[in-house]
Amino acid sequence: MDKKVVIIPTYNEKENIEAIIRKVFSLPGEYHILVIDDGSPDGTAAIVRGLQGEFPERLHIIERSGKLGLGTAYLTGFRWALEKGYDYIFEMDADFSHNPDDLLRLHAACAEQGADLAIGSRYCNGVSVVDWPLGRIIMSYYASKYVRMILGMKIKDTTAGFKCYSRRVLETIDLDSVRMHGYGFQIEMKYTAWKLGFNLQEVPIIFINRQKGTSKMSSGIFGEAFGGVIRLKFRRIRKKQ
Repeated sequence: MDKKVVIIPTYNEKENIEAIIRKVFSLPGEYHILVIDDGSPDGTAAIVRGLQGEFPERLHIIERSGKLGLGTAYLTGFRWALEKGYDYIFEMDADFSHNPDDLLRLHAACAEQGADLAIGSRYCNGVSVVDWPLGRIIMSYYASKYVRMILGMKIKDTTAGFKCYSRRVLETIDLDSVRMHGYGFQIEMKYTAWKLGFNLQEVPIIFINRQKGTSKMSSGIFGEAFGGVIRLKFRRIRKKQ
């Protein structure tokens, strides 16, 4: 059986973290979880540590000393997962906006259907978002259109954060050269994989706005991505040496 790990970055997710962990572990296929907690003052990490006794081989946590950014959390997780020998590495939010059942479909896209990077897409079949304010939907949808126009990448949901990487994608990308740390990180990783010749496939999902806890989204996150995309277009993308 292939080795699979779901990386879940957290900051103040005490309302969601135990439920999301138990849901992932209820799925067939022996998924592991790596939580990367950025010093949550609400005790998120303590909840995870408390569950490790129940799931000693499957639940892992890296605790960091503050809010260091989404991109750096995932890069930390990627390096850890490669070192531990995982075959498929997933990104997923802690707040149930990503349906854990869709992990099975993302895995199948890579393991059975030839994808190197499977993307849980909100926009490949129209707009599949529930309970988001209209302004946020418009911002997200047109951000992806802007990225496609600038970079020439055909992916409909360029800012998606629900993904499955095959191991060789993360082994090939020079993770040390990744520059964007907010939601621009999601764009940069997809574009880099695409430029290096990997097969990117979108898997339609329904994205549901969080029911518990507080969103970490801000206009500054999109601001970094806006300028970063233009710089990305003129950057030479190279494989890891």
